[in-house]
Amino acid sequence: MTARTAVRPAPVPGTPVAGRRRLWVLAALAAGTAALFVLTVALGSYPVPLGEVVRVLFGGAGADPRWAVLVEEVRLPRALTAVAVGAALAVAGVQMQTLFRNALADPFSLGVSSGASMGVAAVVVGTGGVAGGFTGDLAGLGRVGVILAAAFGAGCVLALVLLLSRWVRSAVTLLVIGVMIGSATTAGVSVMLVYARPELAQQFVMWGLGSFSATTWPDLAVMLPVIGTGLAAALLTTKHLNALLLGEDYARTMGLNVRRSRELALLGTSVLAGAATAFCGPVAFLGLAVPHLTRVALGTSDHRVLVPGAMLAGAFLALVCALLSQPPGTDAVLPLNAITSLFGAPVVIAFLVRSRRGLQGVTS
Repeated sequence: MTARTAVRPAPVPGTPVAGRRRLWVLAALAAGTAALFVLTVALGSYPVPLGEVVRVLFGGAGADPRWAVLVEEVRLPRALTAVAVGAALAVAGVQMQTLFRNALADPFSLGVSSGASMGVAAVVVGTGGVAGGFTGDLAGLGRVGVILAAAFGAGCVLALVLLLSRWVRSAVTLLVIGVMIGSATTAGVSVMLVYARPELAQQFVMWGLGSFSATTWPDLAVMLPVIGTGLAAALLTTKHLNALLLGEDYARTMGLNVRRSRELALLGTSVLAGAATAFCGPVAFLGLAVPHLTRVALGTSDHRVLVPGAMLAGAFLALVCALLSQPPGTDAVLPLNAITSLFGAPVVIAFLVRSRRGLQGVTS
């Protein structure tokens, strides 16, 4: 009697099996993000019992008033910032990689981050205030001055890119222009810092390392609606992104206004990246690594699934980085970009190694 081994066929994109798998992945990401959110609020240099964290989060009074203050005024803003910025950079990365059909594109490829850095550097050079805490009183103007300077610099670069996009038909050419603008802006920042006071230049370097811990509730009152609007716009344009995924020529045959769709995608990406940079500094690698990780996990490039998945994956990994940047039980604060790069670099390397065409995808 011959034994037979049942072989289960591999899920095919679009089949019910593949659809159920994606739902399980999204559900796991949502549950993991919620659990990690609570852990991020609970853990730190001074741990708070999980029960007290949940009670405070649902509006109850903690057994110890110090716990309530720590959760509400320090830990909760940090966790909300990580969720918002992680989701924003991940979705912006998805839009950029789809728009330019380039595996190495990220939210900062257009120079938005460099523009924000130039705005802050201009404040550092143009004022002589006393250096303060980490991103708190840069150049003596307070946190509002830093945010406004970063937003203004990012907005100037965005305006320049959108203006040039009206005369450039090729998405690849526009990407190269964006990279050149970013490089020139970064060079300008380096020159400006030569004329800054050493203590202020050092503080600018600290700002450039990124941080989820500097935001306050007034900051969140501005940041969350801006990022929420950008995320909602990305969800509403998933059909356009799916069309652009197949190439601009194909999108035109489907009746899509390619130039308008490209401008909307550029605007949405710049708003998400600009808001994240203005409030947290240039946070590296999340926008580059998370889209690839999400595609592998979901097994699809359909933006109707990919965009929500990237939101959850970006929030999850940002919470991991926030937790690791302030190791529980210690007073140490590690540079956020060092943590994100430790996560992002292996993902990008693995993607390039497993890619069949390697860097040929850059020009396809």
